[in-house]
Amino acid sequence: MSHHGVGLRAVMRSVAFLAAGALAVPALAGCSSEDEAGRPLAGQDIAPAARDQVADGGTLRWAVDDIPETLNAYQADADAATNRIAQATLPAMFRLDAQGRPQRDADYLETAKVVESEPRQVVLYKLNQQAVWSDGREIGAADFAAQWRALSGKDSAYWTARNAGYDRIEKIERGASDLEVKVTFKRPYTDWRSLFSPLYPKSVMGTPDSFNDGARRKLKVTAGPFAVKKVDRAEDEISLTRNPRWWGRPAKLSEIDLMAVQRSKRAAALAAGKIDLADVDADTASRISVAGNGGASGAPSQGASPQTGSGRTAAKALGSWARAHGSDEDASDEEVLARKKERKAIAKYERQQEALRGFEVRKSLEPAFTQLALNGSEGPLADERVRRAVARALDREALAQVVLKPLGLPAVPVGSHLALSGQAAYADNSGAIGGQDTAEAQALLADAGWVPGAPVKDKKKGEKAAGSEGKKSQDESEGGSDGAYIVGEDNKGHGDGEDKKDHDGGESGSRHLADGRQYGGEAHLKQGGAAGAYAPKGTAAPAPAPGPLAKDGKPLTLRFVLPSGAGSGSLRAVAERIGTMLERVGIRTDITKVSDSSYFKDHIASGQYDLALYSWPASAFPATDARPIYAKPVPAADGSLNVEQNYTRVGTDQVDQLFDRAAGTLDEDESRSLLRKADSRIWASAGSIPLYQRPQLTAARKDLANAGSFGFQTPVYQDMGFLKNGVKPSAAASGN
Repeated sequence: MSHHGVGLRAVMRSVAFLAAGALAVPALAGCSSEDEAGRPLAGQDIAPAARDQVADGGTLRWAVDDIPETLNAYQADADAATNRIAQATLPAMFRLDAQGRPQRDADYLETAKVVESEPRQVVLYKLNQQAVWSDGREIGAADFAAQWRALSGKDSAYWTARNAGYDRIEKIERGASDLEVKVTFKRPYTDWRSLFSPLYPKSVMGTPDSFNDGARRKLKVTAGPFAVKKVDRAEDEISLTRNPRWWGRPAKLSEIDLMAVQRSKRAAALAAGKIDLADVDADTASRISVAGNGGASGAPSQGASPQTGSGRTAAKALGSWARAHGSDEDASDEEVLARKKERKAIAKYERQQEALRGFEVRKSLEPAFTQLALNGSEGPLADERVRRAVARALDREALAQVVLKPLGLPAVPVGSHLALSGQAAYADNSGAIGGQDTAEAQALLADAGWVPGAPVKDKKKGEKAAGSEGKKSQDESEGGSDGAYIVGEDNKGHGDGEDKKDHDGGESGSRHLADGRQYGGEAHLKQGGAAGAYAPKGTAAPAPAPGPLAKDGKPLTLRFVLPSGAGSGSLRAVAERIGTMLERVGIRTDITKVSDSSYFKDHIASGQYDLALYSWPASAFPATDARPIYAKPVPAADGSLNVEQNYTRVGTDQVDQLFDRAAGTLDEDESRSLLRKADSRIWASAGSIPLYQRPQLTAARKDLANAGSFGFQTPVYQDMGFLKNGVKPSAAASGN
């Protein structure tokens, strides 16, 4: 979770939180010795092949969102591309396996274990005797010590993003030989395996200047299967080449080129042969799948991407288009010109579809989950009962299906804030808040004083309904918002065209409502229509909503902030379902769409929202990485509130204590038990509601092996490559 930013301070007024135990909480999970982690919901999809089936040489062109601002993974502006480069070029003592659990990397470590626990924890690393930096120097204690000093937090001249774990180290020494490194901790640390991954050379970590600036634009010394060959910011490209001093299995590829390509342009780049591997959105994945099945997706209209069809041939698609538009003979000059442009667009699109037949979609689930965040700093959601009512109103399985079912991925709700299915700390602790229960949600709202039919004062100019009181961000006040509407004021459709797509794979024009029933395009409930009027015969009508709730003269309306970008259609679809679910218990949602660039900075991080959807990555070390996300905000010396990464502003002393205890024990079973108790308390406080694991869709050349949707597992860069002529991928990769 650490790579998603660092803590920040925002000026907030003081709020009083109800303790998580103030309301009845079921028995806490985590007290059983039985392993509840289960299995990952989806495995890797990387077209595995044995190394002897992979050709030597070749260049893999891999799309990334941006060329990273820094090559130093421990700086605040490091991003996913920074981490990818570090994985391919630098040592890591531990890497993640297919279940998201840390495993020793034998290329660097012969052994690593706790050799003393009293009076101090001591970890002894025995390094691979062949492990050397690209300048020929052995990897050793000097590199470990330099990284510890840089990341310990003692010297503010180092511009570090985090120091968790390194601040617990007391000293680092050479062991019995140059290949041994002895690390002594001031106090016990359960997540010691998280340290020194990646490990930078002492030439980078040794001084503040080299740390702050030396590794931002170049990385001279490396120790992985690849080395950084060139950083070309003018061409938005970084080239990695084989490391001639690499002692492990040699890299199959000669070069990996990381190329910045906008997601909206990746289909065209794939078709043009400019890239071989790219994460893609659902629309692009659908185009590739249809192309692979020999079909076309229909004719584009006015420059827009066509909707997914049912395997019609290109000729049929063009024929349909021609019949719809008629002959040019009777058309005006303007119409003829417009039709020529559309014909060119169709021809271009069909050429792209033909080229996309050389690609396939490899899909899995990301090691990350999407959550509904509830800002508990002010307004109705400062009351834990209202937050719990929101949670009890949600059908999380139905929300997961909105995103995952059309992709053929497991639509299973996430049951933990701290881990995902398959990881050691995972257990479904959602029972601490309870499942969907309309009556219970309404009872919680009534207990909090929100009742239907209460008098509502006429709003004066500039006065807001109950909800976020924060000022509008600049992009909204200057007209940058894509619009707002209130779910519950009427039953009209809202949102842009992308929002209106059928996300559940039904027929065009149909809507899948939050309760899972489908209503035809002409059978949508009209304003004032009877509930259930268009449901199949024999279906019981749903209970009517209790009507708008009010308290102290204000209606219960929550500001739901969403990004407006083209790639956020699934989030907006989920938000609309959530709005419908909340309306059934009397909560209205004021949905506001803002620009992607301002969404997190100006709304989530600054607390200018009531409800929001965003994601967190899962960590193999939740005692360390999850703590700042759920830590209780505390006042800072300057009067601001230090929220770290807890953007919901909901936290308790008890959760903090459980994290501290989990991080400070060397008994792994005890640590997992404490983390599961912490997770139950986080569920009970209802500051965030995990919904579903994010889909991972990757477009890859069909002859590219050992690359694609990696799931939890750290990629093995030296095994990636293109299959030899005539070879098909094997059922499982080999380590030969």
